Amino acid sequence: MVEPLDTLPTPCLLLDEARLRANAERMRAHLAGLGVTLRPHLKTAKSLEVGRIAMASPTGPATVSTLREAEFFAAGGVRDLIYGVGIAPTKLPRVAAIRAGGTDLAIVLDSLEQAEAVGFHARASGDPVPVLIEVDADGHRSGVAPDDGDTLVAIGRALTEGGAELRGVMLHAGDSYGLRDPEALAAAAEHERLAAVTAAGALRAAGLPCPVVSVGSTPTARFARDLTGITEVRAGVYMLGDLFQAGVGSVAVGDIAVSVLATVIGHQRAKGWIIVDAGWMALSRDRGTARQAVDQGYGLVCDLAGRPYPDLLVTDANQEHGIVAVRAGSDAVLPDLAIGAQIRILPNHACATGAQHDRYHVLDGENRVTAVWPRINGW
Repeated sequence: MVEPLDTLPTPCLLLDEARLRANAERMRAHLAGLGVTLRPHLKTAKSLEVGRIAMASPTGPATVSTLREAEFFAAGGVRDLIYGVGIAPTKLPRVAAIRAGGTDLAIVLDSLEQAEAVGFHARASGDPVPVLIEVDADGHRSGVAPDDGDTLVAIGRALTEGGAELRGVMLHAGDSYGLRDPEALAAAAEHERLAAVTAAGALRAAGLPCPVVSVGSTPTARFARDLTGITEVRAGVYMLGDLFQAGVGSVAVGDIAVSVLATVIGHQRAKGWIIVDAGWMALSRDRGTARQAVDQGYGLVCDLAGRPYPDLLVTDANQEHGIVAVRAGSDAVLPDLAIGAQIRILPNHACATGAQHDRYHVLDGENRVTAVWPRINGW
């Protein structure tokens, strides 16, 4: 199929395939140069077609953030997955069903209570479900402190004695999202590496297995200089890019592969507003760039070819209405966009914006739609 943009119903989600492929190859080459495996996180993409571009092979490896994603990618032939969110015991039957279908799905936990529940499940089911212990790289969210060897070993022993498989440790340096300076980001990546190696060392010193040492976030993956002792890196948003990651410095605005197509539906000329049919239901409520040096509102506005207008933002959003205006304090001029004209909006957060849509309209190098790739949502 080849379809011009102006025939699409709006709002809808666009994906520039050339930018996607370039982003995937850039990260793959960077990590190959550091001697580690890339395990792409598919929580942003939520698409089998995108996953096949990012993964080393059609069977993986990959990371997911919901069991719905795990089921979807397993049904699509992916056989090596990590479910990267701490396990709730009530979800273990779904994990078992995915594993019974032939996919090696590993789970994550950070407490003795979870480990005991997994051990009980392993004994009852006869399935030695593989587990990674989550380690806290930087106080951002979940995980065992890397120097808390007693807790790490207690969890590891509860797993192995319970009949589960202790596969290793995993970390996510979430505080890296608040950085911008390349040196600070490189330091965060090194801190993450040291935390991972320290935790792995505590398990091994106690005679416990730790074959996998898994780290990753898009900023630390992008700025890592040395990954000695690490076996794999997980990252995801680098594939599509977004304005938040551009604010961090992980991608350039010109690397952002995803955008929302919208149509002009009105004007408030006295206020300097253009009204479009993409509100927060199409763009999401995410305002993460408000905490950065450059606030991008609800998204950066581009022409139909994907070229940003000078200082033109979606400055406010209602459910189905977006308000487009020039950035406060800028001397840029509001473009003359007639009713029915189309724009493209680069998102603050690709994960959040993508979650509003059930498909990608895939663009070729001439901004023509050449395919539609389904996305999945839900848990």
